[in-house]
Amino acid sequence: MSKVRIGVLCPSEIAFRRFMPALKQMDNFEYVGLAAATEREFSGTGSDKVKLSELEKAKHFASVHGGKIFEGYESFIRSDEIDAVYLPLPPALHYKWGKKVLENGKHLLMEKPFTTNWEETEELLRLAEKNGLAVHENYMFLYHSQLAKVKELIADGTLGELRLIRAAFGFPKRSGDDFRYKKALGGGSLLDCGGYPTRLVLELLGETAKVTQSQLIQPKGYEVDLYGNAVLKNKEGLCSQISFGMDNAYQCQLEIWGSKATLIALRIFTAGADVEVALQLKSSAGESSLTLGTDDQFLHSIERFYTSIKNMGRAEIIDKIKRQAMLIDQLRNGETVFCN
Repeated sequence: MSKVRIGVLCPSEIAFRRFMPALKQMDNFEYVGLAAATEREFSGTGSDKVKLSELEKAKHFASVHGGKIFEGYESFIRSDEIDAVYLPLPPALHYKWGKKVLENGKHLLMEKPFTTNWEETEELLRLAEKNGLAVHENYMFLYHSQLAKVKELIADGTLGELRLIRAAFGFPKRSGDDFRYKKALGGGSLLDCGGYPTRLVLELLGETAKVTQSQLIQPKGYEVDLYGNAVLKNKEGLCSQISFGMDNAYQCQLEIWGSKATLIALRIFTAGADVEVALQLKSSAGESSLTLGTDDQFLHSIERFYTSIKNMGRAEIIDKIKRQAMLIDQLRNGETVFCN
């Protein structure tokens, strides 16, 4: 079976640190190289900004991971050496460059969020379907074995009837030049950390999930929301509370309260490949810990992208990306509080 030739659109930190080590474990892909922006293309800022030019960063990337350096995103996207593209640019650039990737007949593995709004997401998904291409939104936690175990414990009745789902993801404030705090680059807590609990709740509540209340907080002096919360429900009336923020004490937690037991996962979103995961169960009979060991969620996410390229489960992936984009827009349309 021929390998899928894949390249990286920009030498970002997540591509260097997480994507490439996972990709190297796979036999189904051939890594070709990465693109370095021309001066005209370079956005000039980002969470992984360093005192190096884009080309110098690309040279360091290639010295570690190998591959060819394409000078210019446009030339990279048009190249007949590439079948698929991993795109880890800041969110506001996802639509522009994602569209070019799909217009040039390449499969697209997009870092989350897919785009910054429903309209742009819908357009890219239509384009992918029209051109017979696979797309993938890289919410890696969906492919960690701990989420499969959570679903199993729900299905086998260990928790009883579900009463409430709580999910939270937040972290302390980062440096001022981080793209997350810049409106022009698609920053804001909703699009960044807010997407994680939203996507998790979509997975657990199902396709009838909808937002019934939401609040985003934008303190004085900031261009974007720094934290927020929301309530979502499905047609059965099961309720979920989510919280998120990027000026918060660290949390990365799922709690499911059932009629028989409560389940708690303390690293539901960000368990690295070397992290041993354990689920906590609490009931009237006592407390227990279910150790699951390590798992590589980034690797499994890339594997899922590959199956989509081979047209297995492609429609399901597209449907989930659509529903996620709709929920994010519903959250955005709630209350925004501007405070001192």
